Amino acid sequence: MRARLLAAIAAFVLPAPVLASGVIDNVNGIALDATGKAVRFGAMLIDDEGKVEKLLPGRYQEPPRKKKLKKGETWPKGPDFKLDGGGRTLIPGLIDAHGHVMGLGLSFITLDLSGTRSLSEAQAKIRAYAAANPARKWIIGTGWNQEAWGLGRFPTAAELDAAVSDVPVWLERVDGHAGWANSLAMRAANVTAATKSPAGGRMEMAGGKPSGIFIDKAMDLIQKAAPPPAPKDRDIALEKAQQALLANGVTGIADMGTSIEDWQAFRRAADRGALRVRIISYALGLDNMVMIAGPEPTPWLYDDHLRMGGLKLVLDGALGSRGAWLKADYADAPGQRGLELIPSTQMRNMMSRAAMDNFQIALHAIGDAANSEALDAITELVQTYKGDRRWRIEHAQIVDPADLPRFGQNGIVASMQPAHEASDWRMAAARLGEARLKGAYAWKAMLDNRVPLAFGSDVPVETPNPFIGMATAMSREDGEGQPAGGWMPQQRISFEAALDGYTRQAAYAGFAEKKFGSLIPGQRADFVIIDRDISVARPSDIRSTQVLETWIGGKRVYMKGVKP
Repeated sequence: MRARLLAAIAAFVLPAPVLASGVIDNVNGIALDATGKAVRFGAMLIDDEGKVEKLLPGRYQEPPRKKKLKKGETWPKGPDFKLDGGGRTLIPGLIDAHGHVMGLGLSFITLDLSGTRSLSEAQAKIRAYAAANPARKWIIGTGWNQEAWGLGRFPTAAELDAAVSDVPVWLERVDGHAGWANSLAMRAANVTAATKSPAGGRMEMAGGKPSGIFIDKAMDLIQKAAPPPAPKDRDIALEKAQQALLANGVTGIADMGTSIEDWQAFRRAADRGALRVRIISYALGLDNMVMIAGPEPTPWLYDDHLRMGGLKLVLDGALGSRGAWLKADYADAPGQRGLELIPSTQMRNMMSRAAMDNFQIALHAIGDAANSEALDAITELVQTYKGDRRWRIEHAQIVDPADLPRFGQNGIVASMQPAHEASDWRMAAARLGEARLKGAYAWKAMLDNRVPLAFGSDVPVETPNPFIGMATAMSREDGEGQPAGGWMPQQRISFEAALDGYTRQAAYAGFAEKKFGSLIPGQRADFVIIDRDISVARPSDIRSTQVLETWIGGKRVYMKGVKP
């Protein structure tokens, strides 16, 4: 079965020319210039290298032909193919500036609890999965969220035992910063009441015993015993991830935390011509950076489809598991301020180790203390490491308002995920209180401070659909239109800025702006044809945008309704 699937992946090519010039005509085209301003066009010429040759303001006109040819003359060569867009809207291919490619793919082939809305619903789904997969030695899954369940606390091992008790079960929280284990999984990992939480992690206790919840680095206590995905599973997961991204108009993604196993899956796909999405890779720690890239960032590989250019470091956890590192106690958990996952000196040493070999640094920082620490570290390191570094701060969710202007210094890129605000605004208020959230999810403030603002999804934590993020950035409302008028509406941004964040700026954040992102001549012809003009649509309507076609490098790689 696997051989048939991989053969189908390799053979999947929707009708499109190979190394052929062409014209995409009769479109409502929206591109971006070098400053992020929208540029309108009616047709696009593509050269035989799959790059944008020219944008035409109106319809394409065939080259004129002379009535008579002189000796040795030939008719002017026109394009090899022509697509009539039927007046539909064409935009640059969307780039997810922060995602987890393999995490997305594995969510499709393991137990996924992301749609559950109560503990009992999750227990029923876990029970059904176990019954449908009786041969599995472990049940592995993701997606649970006690906040979505209205539980008001973490679930317990006993509640997981009530669903499945005869097989070890290990389920990661939706944000990937906490895990839920049943009693058999803890027994397999030799976790007992005497086990100590590691630095940078927290093992929740109940009655003097482990409760079944492991936060951030404490997750390693269980993960060391859980079986990793096999290479064949990674290959299948990668293809499923690509299908989901392409169907949502995502032509490129920054993979935040690439392991050597992930990288090998990317290379296997590319070797057989099945890597369609462009991946900007950031290594999961120094060991993976050195194993994969060696002494310097890799070049662009496979016609600009794959490159490792940076290092991802995680400074703190997430709000949902109270792992985000705060300057003051959590309002709903006095005495807790989250977790500092990397000691200060060690973090700077790791940043220096990567920077001296010209790797870009991407720092995960969610809490206000973590963001201040990231800003402090960058301020120190720029004294040694000069030039265009584009230091990235990933998430930048809860920021002390006094620190917001500091993002505009030292060439920092704010890599943020609008959909988090729509998911988190109620929880954030409960965790910190409204008075401490003046710098939270502060997109407009970043732009006002002239900070390059790159948008992503943090997939699979949120949906890979960038149109939902775009609508959220413009409205500060969730899918139900709440809160009416937007949460902290002063942080709303324009359509143009939202599109820029998912295209030109997302490419810039990964040193890829000369390759793709804007549809300016010379860039790769990565674009999406959609069912509405999002430049004039209301944010609530942008959420419902349908991708009709996705093209990468001048070739169609997705068409709505056509199965791969």
